[in-house]
Amino acid sequence: MDGFLRVLRLLAMVVWVGGLVFFAFVVAPVSFQLLSSTHLAGMVVAGTLGGLNRIGLVCGLMFLMATRWKFDARSSGRLALAQLLCVAGMMAATMFVQWSIVPRMERDRIAAGGDVDAAPADNPARLDFERLHPLSEKVEGAALFLGLGVVVVMGLEKPVA
Repeated sequence: MDGFLRVLRLLAMVVWVGGLVFFAFVVAPVSFQLLSSTHLAGMVVAGTLGGLNRIGLVCGLMFLMATRWKFDARSSGRLALAQLLCVAGMMAATMFVQWSIVPRMERDRIAAGGDVDAAPADNPARLDFERLHPLSEKVEGAALFLGLGVVVVMGLEKPVA
């Protein structure tokens, strides 16, 4: 059973952290480089981010359940606690982006006339969008680094005998 739970935990982190890396270093840059407008690229990135965030939350729940079942009172409590806290932080960051930042950015995009770049530089909706965008990048980046922390801590676990 321990081996199966370890595989579930590893799979959850591989999918989530791999998705975050792929999104940040492939999907977003390629979209902005190849698509004909930043508006189109932004729509692709926003749609992709929504899917990634849903996958991440499922992976987080899977990881939390498998970790809870794996560790008992005799196990390495500090490693388990570190992993649980990191994954909880990843989930909180993901939920904050998905249900707080992204809806506000979408509201600003619509208020700016549908294309933020076409709005005047002093447009309040554009200014708010441009304030929220770096925040979303930082919060998603924090989720990525927390996920890398989970991977490192998992590497410190003693192998199943």
